[in-house]
Amino acid sequence: MEPVPKIQKIYVYTIFFLCTFFVECQKPSGASFPFLPLLSGCSEDRNPPCLKLTEIASGFDAPLFLVSPSGDTSRIFVLEQGGKVRLIKDGILLSSPFLDLGSAGLDIISFSGERGLLGLAFHPNYNSNGRFWVNYTRKADGDTVVAEYSRSSSDPDLASGSGSVLFTVEQPFSNHNGGMMTFDAGGYLLVGMGDGGGAGDPNNEAQNLESPLGKILRIDIDNYPTPPPGNRPATGFENPHIWDWGLRNPWRFSLDRGTGDLYIADVGQNNFEELNIEPANTGNINYGWRFTEGNHCYDPVLGCNTSGISFPKLEYNHFTGSSITGGYVYRGLNFPELNGRYFYGDFIAKRIWSILWDGTKVSERIEHTSEMGFSSNVSSFGEDTNGEIYIVDYGGKIFRIETR
Repeated sequence: MEPVPKIQKIYVYTIFFLCTFFVECQKPSGASFPFLPLLSGCSEDRNPPCLKLTEIASGFDAPLFLVSPSGDTSRIFVLEQGGKVRLIKDGILLSSPFLDLGSAGLDIISFSGERGLLGLAFHPNYNSNGRFWVNYTRKADGDTVVAEYSRSSSDPDLASGSGSVLFTVEQPFSNHNGGMMTFDAGGYLLVGMGDGGGAGDPNNEAQNLESPLGKILRIDIDNYPTPPPGNRPATGFENPHIWDWGLRNPWRFSLDRGTGDLYIADVGQNNFEELNIEPANTGNINYGWRFTEGNHCYDPVLGCNTSGISFPKLEYNHFTGSSITGGYVYRGLNFPELNGRYFYGDFIAKRIWSILWDGTKVSERIEHTSEMGFSSNVSSFGEDTNGEIYIVDYGGKIFRIETR
């Protein structure tokens, strides 16, 4: 979170107190958010059963993400913020990085604060074509770069040394760079972009349909800059690659393998963190920022126009946590009791939760922090090719979620 001047903090906390206890200024017209009890504690008869974390690797330097190519059961790739893509092969962390864009390698990464190597996505047919994409902030100017690289033709545990830039995005500030990337069911690349930073989205980038900032972009990797079908229809100078907009910093999002629903965790400003759940193959949705924060007007005194805005399915205030980290819906085979349960966390509060979503409402919110023995900053979650879910500890470790 960006620093807030002392006088502004007093104003913000006063408004937050008032709008927590006086409903008339708490929610804009149209927002609906039923009370969701938090279940905690671990007992033998609890469903789902109590959980534990199994460490699978350590020794990483500021890890930010974990992913496996489709169909590859032996390899797990881990991003380090400084520019390395590390490889866990058959349970062993290899000493040589798969790719190094950092100071010891190609030296093209700006690494500080929220900048660095932020995203990685493998082509759905990676096993046959070896193509993958990285999302990083460029050393020269801090701008976002999405670039394509490929696997070495002689060694499947190494990437080739040269890449090609797919597109760049100018960043007005050093924070809120987004970074998440994944392929949708149609084979198009979803790219998360923050609002460009600065407190309160000062340029209103998230609502500006000419800007790529504060959006989820949907990219046809083979025909760029031609947009794929289904994107938001663009007129004039509007950006044709917009899938969703009105987002502050969608740091991590994921597609449910079972339903195709898109879970978008959006990091909040002063008061609220939010989780948006988008029905499969819909898109073209305005999630409200900077008009709204969570289910609330960003400025509750002035109010806000919520016409056309989609409200989150889950929110929590900053007494609970202040930097949501989106995760995954469990669709693995090892622990069927967890099927359909979405895991997420909070980086600042060092907490882990799970929920169920039935297509209309969220239920069974459970906190797992204590039973897992977790006490670190969760920078990301990850999913392997079999659907097992992992926690990425920013302090340098990777854990797999399991039942006791």
